[in-house]
Amino acid sequence: MTDEELKQLIESNARKAQAMSDNTARSRQERHVVRVGMIKFQNVMERLMKVEEAIEHLLVSRGLR
Repeated sequence: MTDEELKQLIESNARKAQAMSDNTARSRQERHVVRVGMIKFQNVMERLMKVEEAIEHLLVSRGLR
């Protein structure tokens, strides 16, 4: 293998390694966004359950249930 071929191989490998690193970083960011979204969704569901519970108590206290 000539010096030029070796240089091209090293450069090619470096580009591939950088692409893999970039892809890993993007995947990590996407997982973080999904995780944050799931936490927000869970919080909204908990709040909705509390609202539902409060409405049920109100209906019971008014004799409507």
